[in-house]
Amino acid sequence: MASDHRNVSIERVTNGAYIARNVRGGQITVGSSDGPEFTPVELLLAAIGGCTAVDVDTVTSRRAEPQAFVVDVDAEKVRDAGGNHLTDIVVTFHITFPEGEGGDAARTVLPDIVRKSHDRLCSVGRTVELGTPIGTRVMT
Repeated sequence: MASDHRNVSIERVTNGAYIARNVRGGQITVGSSDGPEFTPVELLLAAIGGCTAVDVDTVTSRRAEPQAFVVDVDAEKVRDAGGNHLTDIVVTFHITFPEGEGGDAARTVLPDIVRKSHDRLCSVGRTVELGTPIGTRVMT
């Protein structure tokens, strides 16, 4: 099995505010629910939706440019004996294509690519559903 290592770095700005950076120079602010920054839970939901949106867009837009393309990701945050976690994660696609042959072709492949993304292509969703263990280290 081939390895394709991924990495992000999280740097504290102030109490409750952080910057996440990738190796390509991209960055996004992360924070508590007090400000406009995305919370870690919102970033997880965005990662799930974004991952599958890329898969779906890549395949359908080869056939027709969408007129509208929105992916909503909803979940319930619970606190129970298992600790804090999300349940009932649902990804909803709101996509419209133009009338005509290209739009018809895009609408035809849409359910199949959504299913393939969920079942095997989207590494974020697959990781969440498979339940990959997370290791921790402390280095001072």
